[in-house]
Amino acid sequence: MIALHAHWMEASTFVPLAAALQPDWQVVALDQRGHGNSDHAATYSRDDYLNDLQAFLDHLEVRAPVVLLGNSLGGVNAYQFAARYPERVRALIVEDIGAVLDGDPNMALAWEGTFNTEQALEEKIGPRLTPYLRPSFRKTEAGWKLAFDPRDIARSEANLHGDHWQDWLTSSCPALLIRGEESRVTSQEHLEEMARRRPHTTFRSLPGGHVVHASHPQQFVQAVRTFLQEL
Repeated sequence: MIALHAHWMEASTFVPLAAALQPDWQVVALDQRGHGNSDHAATYSRDDYLNDLQAFLDHLEVRAPVVLLGNSLGGVNAYQFAARYPERVRALIVEDIGAVLDGDPNMALAWEGTFNTEQALEEKIGPRLTPYLRPSFRKTEAGWKLAFDPRDIARSEANLHGDHWQDWLTSSCPALLIRGEESRVTSQEHLEEMARRRPHTTFRSLPGGHVVHASHPQQFVQAVRTFLQEL
């Protein structure tokens, strides 16, 4: 299984999932471009992310089809990759992201810069999002900052927006589509429509918000394990 994180996050978010699925599944996660310990990039287009994933699989010398799991940004990357390279994808697990995306791409710009203390950075981000961004906190000689450049995220988010129905409907491998019941990013109606329109797709609504695997790991693992057992 290859696991792809959301904007603002990094590979380490999937460590508990990887531990829970052992020894049946090997989970490999990466810091996608501009996130975590990966390099910042000049561009953040849809093609950039998909080409990165293809290069990652080639680097790992993975020949057999993989299960792709993605949250938010990672979910779109997963189903777009499956649409372009169906022979490389055995199944999809898409966590709380839709086929049509819009919104304010500039939200992260408020977090730009270096802060004198960790607490100051926490206060800037706010209590709702800090638990998810804390792994991206970095202490430097100048102070505290985020591992990613908020300007990069704004560009990446803008490129993510649009109508991706064709990509979602092009692939035909088994898919598990998960929504957090308290998500502010997706709607129940939209994700149910995605499941109805795409063959071989199972929809699950689970407790939690946009990052179910972090807020409700036991329920998430159980849903994923059940899906994998049925492959």
